[in-house]
Amino acid sequence: MFEQFSSDRALLDRAFDDLFPIMRSITGPGIEQSIDYFRQFMPLEMQKVPTGSQVFDWTVPQEWHFARATLHGPDGELVCDTDHHTLHVVNYSEPIDATFTLEELEPHLHSLPDLPDAIPYVTSYYKRTWGFCLAHNVREKLKPGNYRVQISAEFKDGGVPYATCVLPGESDREIMLTSYLCHPSLANNELSGPLVLLALYRRIMNWEKRRHSFRFVLNPETIGSLCFLHHYADHLRDKLEAGIILTCVGGDAPSLRYKSSRRGDTHLDQLMARFGEGRETTPMPLRVEGFSPLGGSDERQYCAPGFNLPVGQIARSVYGDGYVGYHNSLDTKEFMNIDALIETTDTVEHALKLLDISTRPVNQAPFGEPQLGKRGLYPNMNAAATRKQSDDSLVDGRTQLNRLLTVLNMADGHTDTMKIADACGCSLSDLQPTIVKLEQEGLLKFNSEPLVQ
Repeated sequence: MFEQFSSDRALLDRAFDDLFPIMRSITGPGIEQSIDYFRQFMPLEMQKVPTGSQVFDWTVPQEWHFARATLHGPDGELVCDTDHHTLHVVNYSEPIDATFTLEELEPHLHSLPDLPDAIPYVTSYYKRTWGFCLAHNVREKLKPGNYRVQISAEFKDGGVPYATCVLPGESDREIMLTSYLCHPSLANNELSGPLVLLALYRRIMNWEKRRHSFRFVLNPETIGSLCFLHHYADHLRDKLEAGIILTCVGGDAPSLRYKSSRRGDTHLDQLMARFGEGRETTPMPLRVEGFSPLGGSDERQYCAPGFNLPVGQIARSVYGDGYVGYHNSLDTKEFMNIDALIETTDTVEHALKLLDISTRPVNQAPFGEPQLGKRGLYPNMNAAATRKQSDDSLVDGRTQLNRLLTVLNMADGHTDTMKIADACGCSLSDLQPTIVKLEQEGLLKFNSEPLVQ
């Protein structure tokens, strides 16, 4: 399917338009339809944890099958209609067909006085209720009288879905990229993460070399990640090198924000710190914040103390940081901005390429120095005239050669490449060509058995 799109931008633009109108929730036809959309491009395997299952401290709810919600005023005028905007109904509302006075209706109405033109996004997944969401300036004009409430929905046994796939690499050590797919018509808060995930899948599948395997996960937020962890926690404890939650990655913020894992010292945390400190360059600026369980997204589940997995979060325009469209109808495609998603994709891909080489390499010819001259990596003539050369033709003050020798000596399977780059006095990006060259010559390997100390 990728071949019909000339660019990532064209792909994401079309995918957004197809996905935005769908009424999604944490269960039901909307989220499964959305997952199926991504399955056109990615070999995602969808699994469902059945209704009633105990998942850690949570119980999997019934599925919400929603058709339509309307609210008519005293003169028959249409006040709210989910056919006009999916946010008009409280998500997971129970079915109802009744008439109420305005006074009786008021506790079931939700609006935002500080954003009078916006329709709020309101949910009640685990306590049965019903309600309508509307712009505050519309609510203020409601007149006394009888209002007809109609919500066509039903609850069915089914389950919570999640979907995952893997791009295999040279090792079964995994780097995981995940996002949630459960909000209805919200742009930055809902679709930006899955769309960047899709663009990253398209790019990573075309990398010439993957030292790690890359796992991709889509799920409803919170309950979906817990269902995934219920099945995959032991696997992740054994195989996960790093994980990134992608959330709110569009919008007009000038930099990305990385929220560290609970551990605070994983390879990913250390790499992101280098970006934040300016020791590595990125296509767009990146700042780092420490882990907090207050707010955020599914990193709160992966980093719960019982799991404590090496998972951080990447975001761009977030709640409380000038993002007025958070959880309301001002969260539009125009605010999210497809070009902003491409900038985010460029930056995250750059980080992933470095993350892929940031672990502990192992010298494959560790007994003495390997003979570099026969590989064209060392000057074959030892003379005063060659003492600034890295090989028979490269005159660089022996920068490349010094890096080669340093990498080979430090590549014991216990030392990561960030420390090696520091020893070389260069960035990880600058060291990358040296690492690639040594790999091509069969002298260096990642995710291999470390040398005995």
